[in-house]
Amino acid sequence: MTEPSQAPPFPRGFTSASVAAGIKAKGGPDLSLLRCDAGAVAAAMFTTNAFAAAPVLASRRNLRDSHGHCSALVVNSGCANAATGPEGAADAEAMIDAVAAACDCTPAAVLVNSTGVIGQRLPIDRITAAIPGLAKACVSGSCEPFERGIMTTDTRPKMSTRTLPAKDGGSVRVTGVAKGAGMIHPNMATTIIVVTTDAAVEPAALDAMLRVAVEGSFHRISIDGDTSTNDAIFCLASGAAGAAGDPAELQRALSEVACDLARMVVQDGEGFTRGLEVRVRGAATQADALAIARTVATSTLVRCAITGGDPNWGRIVAAAGRSGARVDPGRLSVQAGGLTLFADGAPQRVDRKAVEAAFATDTVIVDIDAGLGSGEDFFLSSGLTEAYVRLNADYTT
Repeated sequence: MTEPSQAPPFPRGFTSASVAAGIKAKGGPDLSLLRCDAGAVAAAMFTTNAFAAAPVLASRRNLRDSHGHCSALVVNSGCANAATGPEGAADAEAMIDAVAAACDCTPAAVLVNSTGVIGQRLPIDRITAAIPGLAKACVSGSCEPFERGIMTTDTRPKMSTRTLPAKDGGSVRVTGVAKGAGMIHPNMATTIIVVTTDAAVEPAALDAMLRVAVEGSFHRISIDGDTSTNDAIFCLASGAAGAAGDPAELQRALSEVACDLARMVVQDGEGFTRGLEVRVRGAATQADALAIARTVATSTLVRCAITGGDPNWGRIVAAAGRSGARVDPGRLSVQAGGLTLFADGAPQRVDRKAVEAAFATDTVIVDIDAGLGSGEDFFLSSGLTEAYVRLNADYTT
């Protein structure tokens, strides 16, 4: 079922294209359009940030008014159109209207989002002028052009695909793309993600599947603890391949694609040098397991140690102890790279060089056993580097 994630095609029923519309100061593709002329079932999750951007508010409304259906999705990079007041709302509506006219669909069937600097207005005249040509340029095939048009500080595209049997023969495809390298933290889905499938799915079922997929992927990653004003994940189903042979397999494919993309986001984090995966088992509850994993993975001190390859496991137990979860110091154990560092309330004898090697891998894996129950969960993050600080210190200058 797993396939290479390099430049996979969008599923049947979808066409796409991107164009340089003059939004990014440095040039390059910055406006992407995904079409489903026969109509698609749609589900989405959006940021919980109180300053949700104008396009997020417009997409929420259109998804509600269309009762979970969509004919086109347009996304620009280079400007977030967030905290832009009534003018920003008008710009989002202008993008929707232009796409509706170019794709011959109702405005309610158009979803929209933007990504980039907050607090700046879109060059809306350039965007609306580019949309007719963009709509005509949409073709079936590779999802990479669409992906490149939504990238900001990303250093590489993020794409994943799976195939599974269709109910009446043939196959169903699930393909996803994502942008994101900063302002990554749970509270919806983080980043902008587009997942497509040619399976036939009802709106309520697709929404439920999307939420399961997000909970086990994008709600388990953090780069910097910031939740964007524009976070969104869109899931569109064209129905061109008919129903999946097994709904559980479709759920698994959606979840696997989401997990792939979430890991790619972390591995492309701004200033990324080393990843961190914290896996917790034996917690009193699943919620406690998540609290421990998230607190350790997002600890500034732990992340600095990861950046330096410093086996300072004391920061790990300290973070676990302040997580708010039930923790018994006499029962909790910590391993890194399979080496037990702490157990039975005391440090364990272990070869120093072997521990240093475990903290020098591309992704440091920390296993924590709380010794209290059957709760388990995980969380992904990365080291905190000087390059991250430098990039974000100069972001608008």
